[in-house]
Amino acid sequence: MCLAVPGKIISIEENPLGVNMGKVSFGGIVKEVCLAFTPEAQVGDYVIVHAGFAISRLDEEEAQQTLEALAELEKIAEEQGESLTFTLQ
Repeated sequence: MCLAVPGKIISIEENPLGVNMGKVSFGGIVKEVCLAFTPEAQVGDYVIVHAGFAISRLDEEEAQQTLEALAELEKIAEEQGESLTFTLQ
């Protein structure tokens, strides 16, 4: 199953090919993300990231709601003796 996850852009740089790349924080884990599909995104914005690409911007409230929902799913899985692990690529 694939999942798009919200993250906060902490820096933006253009790569040698002229494509904007961002350092995006996912609750403290920072990954490099392609911002080609979200050219309007700025440092401090939240973006939805899927397979290393930011696919849309969203406001902070939406991002927090999504992160809270993911945390709740993880808590429920732990209570049922399951392991719910999200891998950021």
